[in-house]
Amino acid sequence: MIWQEISGSWILIGRRPIGIVHFLGGAFVGGAPNITYRYLLEQLGKAGYAVIATPFVNTFDHGAIARSVLNRFENILERLQATNALGQSYLPIYGIGHSMGCKLHLIIGSVFPVERAGNILISFNNYPVRRAIPFIEQLELDATLNLEFTPSPEETNLLIAKHYEVRRNLLIRFTNDEIDQTSTLNPVLQERFPNMVASLSLPGNHLTPLGQNVNWNWQPGEIFTPFDAIGQWVKQGFSGDLERLNQEILRWLNPVMSF
Repeated sequence: MIWQEISGSWILIGRRPIGIVHFLGGAFVGGAPNITYRYLLEQLGKAGYAVIATPFVNTFDHGAIARSVLNRFENILERLQATNALGQSYLPIYGIGHSMGCKLHLIIGSVFPVERAGNILISFNNYPVRRAIPFIEQLELDATLNLEFTPSPEETNLLIAKHYEVRRNLLIRFTNDEIDQTSTLNPVLQERFPNMVASLSLPGNHLTPLGQNVNWNWQPGEIFTPFDAIGQWVKQGFSGDLERLNQEILRWLNPVMSF
């Protein structure tokens, strides 16, 4: 499989897709998802999913970003269907988001009439501007300016609680993620769709989804040194967390498969 760029989005399609994944990454790192999330997305492709990864430029208007990425996704989907690139007439569509990408998928599922077989929300956070943008308080900004994202964190929570329509959801948090807010999202979705929301806590941190599988073979010298031990520990730790994440995503997408 080879990445293709269509209308500014990155597409990965195998021969006979079994489903479609619309992927949205985090703020800033989501601008080049085919690079920053390459391993995770390519594993989805190898498992049979057509991946449409939509980059975006972060602004204060998250509602406008959500509208833009959805429009681009739907336009690309129409083009792929028109050329029969997806094969079957119907394929389930799943949203997968990381960090800010979660918020965008939640806005999409609350504001727009989309059909989704489910959403996977990884490391959700919904912080206000002064928490989300490092060092903003050190900037000499006009004190009368009320800089905040649209919708604000409070407005986003209310929007989800009243209007979110994607029933099946998987929430993933990492044990060493200090900026994750999945614990605030989980009860909101559980209240809206009882028994349809699964939650997982996995080893790793906020950057785990951006990891790349470490394929090198660490070759210790004639004498096994502490540096050799560190090298093997890093390889096993990072690769292990990423593999566990990949396996849990695929298991939720297709429960009948074993990994």
